[in-house]
Parts: sequence; C-alpha cells; structure tokens
Amino acid sequence: MTKLSDLGPPIIGKRHGAEPADERDHFYNCPNCGQLVDQRDARQVFYHEVPGHKPLEPEAVAKVIEFPRRK
Repeated sequence: MTKLSDLGPPIIGKRHGAEPADERDHFYNCPNCGQLVDQRDARQVFYHEVPGHKPLEPEAVAKVIEFPRRK
C-alpha cells in the first residue's frame, strides 16, 4: 500500500476566499475509496484523483514521549 509519506513532502495549497468556519470543511470523502482527503495538501488531492486507486495506508503521525513521574 502507498503511504502519504511516499508521495513526498507536503504541498500546501493557497486558499481563495475566507477560511471555513469549521475545521471539518477542509476535508471531503473520496468518492472512489471513501478515505478522508485534506484539501489543503495537494499530494492527497492529486493521489485521490487517479481512477482505481487504493486508500492511503495509515501512518503514525506523532510519537508519545513518556517522562519520569515526579515524586
């Protein structure tokens, strides 16, 4: 499966018009595979335009760092 990181560094698009009132308005469901697509990242948009593509493989985006507990 293809990972988002396989598509290279983020390609951030420029917004035309006002920012959406809700963060969810930056996303849409791909009509082909059903995966959520962040419209602010052109890599995702272009990938999901290819007919017959598979959903992108999920990736861990953050690592949890545990610090020693205070006594």
